[in-house]
Amino acid sequence: MKTIRLQDIIAAKKVVARFLKQTPLIHYPELSDRLGFQAYIKHENHHPTGSFKVRGGLNFMHHLPQAQRKKGVITATRGNHGQSIAYAAGQFGVKATVVVPHGNNPEKNSAMRAFGAELIEHGADFDEALELCEKLQVERGLYYVHPCMELGLFQGVGTYSLEIFESLPNVDAIIVPIGGGSGCCGAITVSKAINRNVKVIGVQAENAPAIYQSWKAGERVVTDSCDTIADGLATRTPFPLPLSIINKGIHDIVLLSEAELEEGIRMALRWTHNLAEGAGASTIAAAHKLTDTLAGKNVVMVMSGGNLDTETLKSVLGYQL
Repeated sequence: MKTIRLQDIIAAKKVVARFLKQTPLIHYPELSDRLGFQAYIKHENHHPTGSFKVRGGLNFMHHLPQAQRKKGVITATRGNHGQSIAYAAGQFGVKATVVVPHGNNPEKNSAMRAFGAELIEHGADFDEALELCEKLQVERGLYYVHPCMELGLFQGVGTYSLEIFESLPNVDAIIVPIGGGSGCCGAITVSKAINRNVKVIGVQAENAPAIYQSWKAGERVVTDSCDTIADGLATRTPFPLPLSIINKGIHDIVLLSEAELEEGIRMALRWTHNLAEGAGASTIAAAHKLTDTLAGKNVVMVMSGGNLDTETLKSVLGYQL
């Protein structure tokens, strides 16, 4: 099986830099005092799409052969990956079709359409949307951009970890949300190449623990459901590429309850004055559970996205009309 290499992430950084500014890595003194270590946030929520995944989309489109660019691409998503593909396709003049499950975040759906994608709603969750995606790929002659098996996506996403080491060479730990696993795999690959002593800690939802369970069991575990407010963590099927990298390189994986994920969103607002979606705020919530383990360290928490829909925000804040 192919894997991610540092040199490919370095090459992807040049591609990504043509389209995106480097996101800030900010130290928060108040949050540091509260958590008991030096707390830094990598603000991937500051991208045009509100999520880190746009890095991967741009690198993927850059390498897509011209003949396939003319035919178009298709993918399945809960939102951030789809926005990435839609945005990147627009930059390269490629037609993008995106399949989402019914009941998907309406504001993410709206953003994907605004970026120019054809949006199709199908199935009860991401995995069922993926099944239709694979069918339409054949029927329409489109390139199927698998959200968890395309090296170009992983290489592009890995560029944020390069930026972390450039801005904070003495980082001790990086806390990363795990949905499909691309962000975590990038952090593992870069850390192993630059400083093997850096701990990469993943975060999953208790209601969507497929990779956590697979890591613990030493074999692939598919869960029956993934019902969580954190869209970016809501997958129930681990895929071979990310799972192989995570199994070999992750230091720990923290599971969060729905109440803890909600508290993470409130903590992000209170201590960083940023609106983070469930996955993006999960790293702060996980850090709160690891204060003893990380005491006195330089810790980076990746705020992977800020695409929180209004209704969820109202619920988390206890706001009622």
